[in-house]
Amino acid sequence: MRDIDIRRALLSEMVRLYRGEPDTRIVEELGLCQGIARIDIAAVNGSVHGYEIKSEYDTLARLPSQANIYSRALDFVTIVTAQSHADKISDLVPDWWGIWIAVKDDGNLRLEVSRESEPNPEINPFAVAQLLWRDEALQALIDRGLATGLRSKPRGELWHRLASDLTVDDLRDIVRERLKRRGADWRSPSPLA
Repeated sequence: MRDIDIRRALLSEMVRLYRGEPDTRIVEELGLCQGIARIDIAAVNGSVHGYEIKSEYDTLARLPSQANIYSRALDFVTIVTAQSHADKISDLVPDWWGIWIAVKDDGNLRLEVSRESEPNPEINPFAVAQLLWRDEALQALIDRGLATGLRSKPRGELWHRLASDLTVDDLRDIVRERLKRRGADWRSPSPLA
C-alpha cells in the first residue's frame, strides 16, 4: 500500500465528510512554519485539521520532528497509516492526535478510526500567524488598526505583531478565512461539490 493509494482513499473520505459544506476547503501539502514541514492534506472550515499519511513504504524517522511542527499550528491532527506502523505511531505522536488505519479489504482500501483526534491543547500563535502570506498578514493588521509603522516591514514582524496583539482564537479565525479565500488553483485537489 503506497502513499498515493492512501491519499486517494483519504481524499475520497474528505469528499464524503464535507460534500455540500461550502465553508470547507481541502488543501494538499499545506506548508507550516515557513515551509519547514508540509501536512499532506488539511481540511479548513471551523478549524484547520491536518492529515498526515504514512504508508508501509514510509519511514517513521521524521515523524517526531513533523509532530512537533504540526502540533504548533494545527487545531486537529490525524495520522493515516498502514497497519504495519500503527503500534509504533501511537508512541511517536501526541495523545490528542487521531489515528486512522488504512486496511485493504477485498481489493478496496478503507480507513478505520483507531483513535479520534482531539483539539490541540497548545496552539502557538506565531506558528498560526505564519500560515498567512505577507499581504494577508498586513491586511489583517490594517483591518484592526495595528499596522502603524509596519507597512514596509518583513512578514516576520507582521506575524509577531499579530501573534502578540490578537487572541489565539481571533488569529485562528483570520487564518481560516484567508486560507478559504485563496484562489481556486491554490493547492486544492478538487471541488467538494
